[in-house]
Amino acid sequence: MPEIKKSLEFSIPADQVAQATARAVAKIQQKVRLPGFRPGKVPAGIIQKRFEEDIRQEVLNELVPKYLFKRAEDEGLNIVGTPDIREVDLRPGEPLRFKTEFEIAPEIELGEYKGISVRYQDPEIGEEDVARRLEEIRDQKAQYLSVDPRPAADGDHAVIALESLAGADPPVKQEELTLHVGGEDTLSGFSDNLRGLSPGEEKEFDLTYPEDFGQPRLAGKTVRFRARLKAIRRKELPELDDEFAQDVGDYLNLEELREAVRRSLFAERQFIAQQEAKHKLAEKLVDLHDFPVPEAYIERQVELLVEQHFRGLAAQGIDPRTLKLDWDRVKQSQRERALREVKASLILNKIAEREGLYATNEEVDREVQRIAKQEREPVAAARMRLEKEDGLRRIASRIRTDKTLSFLFEHATKVAGD
Repeated sequence: MPEIKKSLEFSIPADQVAQATARAVAKIQQKVRLPGFRPGKVPAGIIQKRFEEDIRQEVLNELVPKYLFKRAEDEGLNIVGTPDIREVDLRPGEPLRFKTEFEIAPEIELGEYKGISVRYQDPEIGEEDVARRLEEIRDQKAQYLSVDPRPAADGDHAVIALESLAGADPPVKQEELTLHVGGEDTLSGFSDNLRGLSPGEEKEFDLTYPEDFGQPRLAGKTVRFRARLKAIRRKELPELDDEFAQDVGDYLNLEELREAVRRSLFAERQFIAQQEAKHKLAEKLVDLHDFPVPEAYIERQVELLVEQHFRGLAAQGIDPRTLKLDWDRVKQSQRERALREVKASLILNKIAEREGLYATNEEVDREVQRIAKQEREPVAAARMRLEKEDGLRRIASRIRTDKTLSFLFEHATKVAGD
């Protein structure tokens, strides 16, 4: 297996060190202000004595990267990460000597990547699937009609003002919340306490959330609420007929809507099935290719995964800083996943190079336009922001990866199966 760790030794000629030292002295000379001397007129000898460490650092900052990267270029070494500089020997009148260790990008020998076997078959859409989607559309078009004041009962949609009195951090307060009394998506504790309540009445009660509740800040907690019933509404669904189809969109009749729903369901499920197959293809490619991966790549990917985890927690209203987590252990737990993701990315990039797959300007432009529309900002502003954040490169990289996975899927051997 090719070695990706490299060690080099350097000896930079004394005359080059002397010239760099003179430039460092002159640079500091222009900046420094000392009593008794005009700006820029402090003698070089005084500068060398008083700013010895600063001069040394200037010389190293100039010469070490220059000679290191020039030699790496000459020897065809693609350095990744930050080189480790050690055993630095810098003395007046002597050559500058140092050693460095670094990692280089791995050379990947591609194996066979066309014709890989993967389980896949196009989805089948049954009449029940179509009927279920039509009911979802029908539900979206439902009207909620207010009923005359009476006690709330199962099946009602209760409009309430809700606030927490204790047990919730931060507190819960909603002026208008609609709950389906007795509905599957309504916690039984709410239904039990709203049932029998009439508009204008309020009630205080304790409610214990399930341990697996979707909002971690409330999961397993007992919260005391005050609820005031504002109104009761009845859900009225439209008739499933040609008029309904015409109201939904540009359809002549219900049968035309059914066919459109069938096509839409097929496209959705086909996309999901193909994405799963592409993921399996990438996993197989990783298993088929054995090569070393630089630690710098793995560490960077681990950081990205941890950041994604943070964003997920924040989206749930959890501040990661308040959690007592062993972040070293968290990072270690992500290492294997990071390693495989990096290997997959390197392999896919290599395949893209061989097959001439890349993102066109038009494809990047379309994605920028989509993002601008989503963020509700002018396209030019979105492009400037993305360019500043290195977003255009990431967009092009994602498009190239998608094309490569589609290429692999197209050339894969599909095997039907559950």
